Amino acid sequence: MATGSRTVRPRSSVWLSERKTPKRKGDQQPVGLDHLKIVAATMRLLDAEGMSGFSMRRLAAELGVTAMSVYWYVETKDHLLELALDAVMGEIALPIEAVGPVEGFEGPPAEPRDWREQLRQVATEYRRVLVRHPWLPALLGEYLNIGPNAVVFQKAALAVMRNSGLPDDRITSALSLVYQFVYGFGTIEGRFAARCRAEGVTQDELFHEMMSSVEDRLEYDEARQFMKARGGTTVQEMHDRDFTFALDLAIAGIEALKER
Repeated sequence: MATGSRTVRPRSSVWLSERKTPKRKGDQQPVGLDHLKIVAATMRLLDAEGMSGFSMRRLAAELGVTAMSVYWYVETKDHLLELALDAVMGEIALPIEAVGPVEGFEGPPAEPRDWREQLRQVATEYRRVLVRHPWLPALLGEYLNIGPNAVVFQKAALAVMRNSGLPDDRITSALSLVYQFVYGFGTIEGRFAARCRAEGVTQDELFHEMMSSVEDRLEYDEARQFMKARGGTTVQEMHDRDFTFALDLAIAGIEALKER
């Protein structure tokens, strides 16, 4: 793709790469390694140290191998991050009604639920992984996110929204409303939790310290009144109350506009 005199090439994707294992002359497949172990170790490091602390050398040390051993399985660091991104997408528990028949599952079919409840599950699960993995938001949008787990997630979300009765040309817009709300909410919530862990304090301790630092400032009086009216005795309760009501507002908006 050309822009003026500059040629812009899309970033390569592990899901579109034809090269599976970059074998080199004289190399032997490392014993005891596989994609699952490498991706799991990658996620542990990212959870513990974030993107800034992650490198292929650091990963190799965590696995007790050389960096070249890791490259036997993944072509580039970007490809490895794509694999980690899709592994996180696989942690999202989706509404079984929206996913469809699951291979190997022989139990009775799930009772159909209202689309609103299904959408709440999708949004709540998406929020959960964003908070659990604070490095995730930096990868979303940076990479194509077209792995198998991401595809299942997208199909399920589309099925849920289609059940709302929205016309097809409004479904992606409605999903964007939910996605962007959850992305922003979960990103801030996750970063705050990560900061508390880094400083060795609880979220409640840091929150009360921050509030105490402005308690004598008149310009924050109105904000303090709204915080008090918000309810909740812990930071987690405050987050949950805000998230639940904001999601209800989004769903009510979709309901109100679907006939227009």
